[in-house]
Amino acid sequence: MQKYGVNELRKMFLEFFESKGHLAMKSFSLVPHNDKSLLLINSGMAPLKPYFTGAEIPPRRRVTTCQKCIRTGDIENVGKTARHGTFFEMLGNFSFGDYFKREAIAWSWEFLTEVVGLDPNRLYPSIYEEDEEAFEIWNKEMGIPAERIFRFGKGDNFWEHGAGPCGPCSEIYYDRGEKYGCGSPDCTVGCECDRYMEIWNNVFTQFENDGEGHYTELVQKNIDTGMGLERLASVVQDVDSIFDVDTLCALRNKVCELAHTEYKKDETKDVSIRLITDHIRSATFMISDGIMPTNEGRGYVLRRLIRRAARHGRLLGIEGKFLAELGAVVIEGSKDGYPELDEKKSFIFQVLTKEEEQFNKTIDQGLHILGEMEEAMQKEGTTELSGANAFKLYDTYGFPMDLTKEILEEKGYTIDEKGFQEAMQEQREKARTARETTNYMGADATVYDEIDTAVTTEFVGYDKLVCDAKVTVLTTEEEIVEALTEDQRGTLFTEQTPFYATMGGQQGDKGVIVCGDAEFKVEDTIHLRGGKVGHVGVLTKGMIKVGDTVTLKVCETGRANCCKNHSATHLLQKALKTVLGSHVEQKGSLVTPDRLRFDFAHFQAMTAEELEKVENMVNREIRAGLPVVTDVMTIEEAKKTGAMALFGEKYGEKVRVVSMGDFSKELCGGTHVANTGEIAAFKIVAEAGIAAGVRRIEALTGDGVFAYYKEIEKRQAEIAAMLKTSPAEIEEKIAHLQAEVKNLHSENEALKAKMAKDAVGDVMSQVQEIKGVKLLAVSLDDVDMNGLRDLGDQLKEKLGEGVVVLASVAGGKVSLLTMVTEEAQKAGAHAGNLVKGMAALVGGGGGGRPNMAQAGGKNPDKVPEALKAAADILADQIK
Repeated sequence: MQKYGVNELRKMFLEFFESKGHLAMKSFSLVPHNDKSLLLINSGMAPLKPYFTGAEIPPRRRVTTCQKCIRTGDIENVGKTARHGTFFEMLGNFSFGDYFKREAIAWSWEFLTEVVGLDPNRLYPSIYEEDEEAFEIWNKEMGIPAERIFRFGKGDNFWEHGAGPCGPCSEIYYDRGEKYGCGSPDCTVGCECDRYMEIWNNVFTQFENDGEGHYTELVQKNIDTGMGLERLASVVQDVDSIFDVDTLCALRNKVCELAHTEYKKDETKDVSIRLITDHIRSATFMISDGIMPTNEGRGYVLRRLIRRAARHGRLLGIEGKFLAELGAVVIEGSKDGYPELDEKKSFIFQVLTKEEEQFNKTIDQGLHILGEMEEAMQKEGTTELSGANAFKLYDTYGFPMDLTKEILEEKGYTIDEKGFQEAMQEQREKARTARETTNYMGADATVYDEIDTAVTTEFVGYDKLVCDAKVTVLTTEEEIVEALTEDQRGTLFTEQTPFYATMGGQQGDKGVIVCGDAEFKVEDTIHLRGGKVGHVGVLTKGMIKVGDTVTLKVCETGRANCCKNHSATHLLQKALKTVLGSHVEQKGSLVTPDRLRFDFAHFQAMTAEELEKVENMVNREIRAGLPVVTDVMTIEEAKKTGAMALFGEKYGEKVRVVSMGDFSKELCGGTHVANTGEIAAFKIVAEAGIAAGVRRIEALTGDGVFAYYKEIEKRQAEIAAMLKTSPAEIEEKIAHLQAEVKNLHSENEALKAKMAKDAVGDVMSQVQEIKGVKLLAVSLDDVDMNGLRDLGDQLKEKLGEGVVVLASVAGGKVSLLTMVTEEAQKAGAHAGNLVKGMAALVGGGGGGRPNMAQAGGKNPDKVPEALKAAADILADQIK
């Protein structure tokens, strides 16, 4: 048997099913589209759910894919065994109400035996124990003896996921030989050892489960089959595990090279080698689909994978940053099947490196916190770290429990693992209760789910803003209706529409739909599954019925301003890439008639100079009056032209490529100006960070820019009026006022000092002697703390050696100050303790150093008592 590589097997599978009339679709993004039930795509079937349920009509009834998938349910076991991984590729062939069991079984056998060349005598089918139809096909038609067909129960061979479509499975196992077995004489298909490996799973979706365990036959029966590409490769290449197949082996070897170690020499190191190999694949693919490391959702999954890999790099003794280097090996090994990896490589490297740097800082912080926790444990006389603290390290600093455990064990400490699990469970419960209730599709259930899937809408609004069309569906907010009457809110669907529906960041059009005297005010236009466009709003007068021919009129001003702002985002993206670098990637945008917002990947705040360069570049291209041309072509043709595509965006067979002269070329379904000159002007009004590695620019175009400057002029005039000057002389006036304020401040300080000095008068006659130490305790009126300090310094100088105590009442509040010279301190006087004792008497508190202290209080009547007490407190202090 030929030992095909991973990339060859992927190509062979897709081409085989293309020969059987299947449409080979590209892998969908790892980010689920319109499905809130999943964080990440975890199977070949997941992105095809709408086709299985009939919510969308598939591009062809036979489809084949090789889907990138991530599953993190077993993340704690990754590395510990050679079986577990988080990233895998799932080969699949799907039938949406077309062929069924007979073809699915025959083709799976044909591919494995005739195309790949596996020995038929080492292949064993399994079926669901009650599926006689599948047994007959395997036995009578495929000629497999009954004793080689294994019957398994519901747990193994029946696929269901709560309510919804479900059905029996038929799997194919491959006997890898005794060397992989457990040695038991009873070892056979279904044994837990590694000898008999399940490589193909045919799911026959033929029933509907109502969620209560009642099954009804589906009218449209589907085929959903899956086969792990890496698992197939491990069989074909006759290697121990997925970590030994060609592409993963190259990556694993690179990890060993960086760590200056060998695989299969030290089991502890092997765990780290496998973990890094797996996690860097997942991380590289996730970033290529636009996922960024964050502290929640799929971004948290990515952050955790990167940080686990970085930590195990430390455990292996890899010095410096290394993840981007490994990412390059992932890209090299998989770009044949996933060209987006190569297209995004500089961006992928930047994200990996940035997160690795961040983690290196975080892990050092975490070690410091753990050190403090250890000190606290020593003081408390305990040798067990609490579960809450272990979870804090895990949750806040990304310390997996095994790392905390490892560090503590070296010092003879343990962890309250039960407490840790309870804290973890509590967090899971919070996350579970925060999840939204969804239907089988993982979307919020709405009235729109009830609309016939055959209903669709043709968008004709690229070149016209008015058209006549027939009403196909009307809904209120709760139900489908035959008519809408005056003051009713609802959604109106037509066969054609010039209204652009919210998509690609561009806000939906507003306008009116009329039919005779009836008028429907469109407040929003939305895109729904199956190519339906809903006009959401209120019927302001008359009545509109299903079947009526209506006239749809888009608000011209709103659309024109949207076009200006949308075209400006294209110019802005190109300008940002030019000024900041090719790593800039669009992470989101919002285009409304009033403004535009553009989110992009960049790792630090833009400087004033960079913002100015970007703004000038966009305005230069607006002044150049570039023609804006839209071409319709296939996605492959578009990529050849160098058009920029968006992360995670779902593109159809045909795409629109919008070119602005030679300056910008992007895939875009939005509406645009005909010439950049129509934009008139562009002004950036804000730039800020909104997430790790993501910046946001807010900007205005056309009339919005002029309105912005008009508002500035208005405010300038108001400020000038307040300053009693003209707008042209504001700066000069402010300079005069600043100088005046400075002079008045100096005069004020001088007067305050003079008043304080005058208030003191001849106080030297009030000096007392306490046990040989001079004490001057004086009360003053209306002197603030700064004034008391200045006076204190002067009096201390006059006194020579001794203690100065000053009290003042200003605004109903008491200020106390004590100063003690060096000789008085030697005698035992302490300014901090002295003022503390006095403060208690005036209803306040304070303290300070031995030589100077201050305090406050809220009881002015007690000031004489406090000054009198100063002598007694001082007497107690002097030895």
